[in-house]
Amino acid sequence: MSAVDQPRSTAANDLVWQHIRGGRPPSEDAVTSIAEQDAVRLGSAGVDSLRRELRGEVLGAGPLEPLLADPSVTDVLVNGVDGVWVDRGEGLQQETVRFSDAASVRRLAVRLAAVAGARLDDACPWVDGLLPGGVRLHGILPPLVADGAHLSLRIPRRVSPDLTALQGLGMFDDDLAAVLRRVVQRRVSFVITGGTGSGKTTLLGAMLQAVTPTERIVLVEDVRELSVEHPHVVRLQGRTANVEGRGEVTLTTLVRQSLRMRPDRLVVGEVRGAEVREMMSALNTGHEGGASTLHANAIADVPSRFEALGALAGLPAEAVHAQLASAISVVIHLARHEGRRAVREIGVIRRAPAGRLAEVVPALVAGVRLPGWTDLSTLLELEVDP
Repeated sequence: MSAVDQPRSTAANDLVWQHIRGGRPPSEDAVTSIAEQDAVRLGSAGVDSLRRELRGEVLGAGPLEPLLADPSVTDVLVNGVDGVWVDRGEGLQQETVRFSDAASVRRLAVRLAAVAGARLDDACPWVDGLLPGGVRLHGILPPLVADGAHLSLRIPRRVSPDLTALQGLGMFDDDLAAVLRRVVQRRVSFVITGGTGSGKTTLLGAMLQAVTPTERIVLVEDVRELSVEHPHVVRLQGRTANVEGRGEVTLTTLVRQSLRMRPDRLVVGEVRGAEVREMMSALNTGHEGGASTLHANAIADVPSRFEALGALAGLPAEAVHAQLASAISVVIHLARHEGRRAVREIGVIRRAPAGRLAEVVPALVAGVRLPGWTDLSTLLELEVDP
């Protein structure tokens, strides 16, 4: 079958791949040029249609484009040829979109990696990057994973919700909303914990929107994910090493640099490595009101999680606990309840009775005030009595 006899998208797609194999990256101009090569047969309307189709196939996410355009979708997961799953805020659900074979999934994964300015092949079988529009990409190839390439796409919210919007969605009630706002107003350092997809980043962005407009927020992330509607946000983003193993910029380096940029609020999008040392040191030396997110199953697990991260930075356990108890005051824990993200626990960090270790004392759990409420209300200047 000649190129003319093939379906128009297949023939044009082959031309695009010829460009790519020739060392020319896909671009809007290349797509337009290829679409116009058959203008006599297709006509202007046909060319426009082909251009849109090619753009989705070559510059976009192909069959995943409608899912990425859906404002309710936060995650798109491709399990090779076994299916596509999405999260619309109520847990993962399987979609009808499928790929015909493993080769088509691999082509999509390789192309998306190229669009993100990264490499994905047998010599470098995984990628973590950022697509145009802020979509976070992770891809991994066989044989590290079975049944074709796997993709994980995290989609940023088009509109960053504030605390009022999240309350309307049922993430917390009036009492918890007052506590969250007071944490920000009183410049109390806090960490938001929870599992994957529990809404940590969303809540952090909403709380940062409540920061006084005159304050300067310096935000450090490995890959840009946090959306903050605030007039004075400075973003620092890490960088992975190139194929020669050079050029890496770690979160540890960025946290150090951020301290020279006069932050009123130092925010680490997610603390998960040796940068915990620099972050706790900063929060202990006058940088009040800082914040971060942390993967943890419950607020009681926070000290041990920091201890493990501190070990990566070469800190002994006692040093981690000593810094933690004075660097961070409040822990806010999120979990899914009946498919919906919700604030489940709020606790305060203080020294354990033995005096050597830090502990998180529950203050509010499912709306019930617990022993830590006295400490929390004093810290935030809230009323102690119901």
